[in-house]
Amino acid sequence: MSVYNEKVMEHFRHPRNVGVMDDPSGVGEVGNISCGDIMRMYIKVDASERITDIKFQTFGCGAAVATSSIVTEMAIGKTVHEALAMTNKQVAESLGGLPPLKLHCSNLAADALHAAVKDYLARQEALGTEPFASGAV
Repeated sequence: MSVYNEKVMEHFRHPRNVGVMDDPSGVGEVGNISCGDIMRMYIKVDASERITDIKFQTFGCGAAVATSSIVTEMAIGKTVHEALAMTNKQVAESLGGLPPLKLHCSNLAADALHAAVKDYLARQEALGTEPFASGAV
């Protein structure tokens, strides 16, 4: 019997949006030294600041792969502001829960998305554009 539910296993066995993105709008990389998991997320953002494409690469356990996969599905179509508001709790809940020892994986997935959005915002600032012209972060 698996410690993971069927939805977690589905995202582990058949992860969505795996890969590298050419010319991303933002890239985020996070890791956890204690468990060895490493995640990299790439986002493509349109002129209305919506995430139109997202890819990930993850080196880690089944939960790390599954949380990365579900985060990509959760983020597509969201604004960068909405993506920054995504929490690790929402990630774990969207998978139907994770074993307590694997909850840190949902933290990493949300953190990787947040890092990619922050990279996007830093790139916009460097270009002199005004992200979130319609509201504050």
